[in-house]
Amino acid sequence: MIYVKTESGQSALLSRSLALTPRQRSAFIMFDGKRSMQDVLKATEGLGITEDDVVHMVTRGLLVLIPTADGAEAMAPLPGDPVIAAAPDPLENPPQSDRQDAQAHYSKAYPIATRLTAGLGLRGFLLNLAVEAAGDLGKLRELAPKIEQAVGPDKFRELENALYG
Repeated sequence: MIYVKTESGQSALLSRSLALTPRQRSAFIMFDGKRSMQDVLKATEGLGITEDDVVHMVTRGLLVLIPTADGAEAMAPLPGDPVIAAAPDPLENPPQSDRQDAQAHYSKAYPIATRLTAGLGLRGFLLNLAVEAAGDLGKLRELAPKIEQAVGPDKFRELENALYG
């Protein structure tokens, strides 16, 4: 199942008015309409995110389910799932293997980037917000030079390996 943020979820994220725990917020950011729920749960398992957290976001109207291209669902929708009408155009998406590779890099790099920028304290606050808002590998890579400048080349090496390795 693939979920995407609703319009109200997007605006609540931008205004930081979400009634979510910090770990739920981290997972919420990752729902971009491309990653499956299982991918997000796997990427955030270290934070303790469960399917119950996703149900919470769905019931609050922050996420909606995207049907697959053929209209079938691999699993039954979560309780109270709203479903958006149209599936994304498969021609607009990169090949599956490229997407999986990018997702794997992102899943590895995102927690490192958030840890590094959160460790900067107040001087890294805006950079940390930018990392949290980066919903894909490309956006995270765009932030890489700023992160390297802020944390230094030694600490940045781990993130560099995750982003490009």
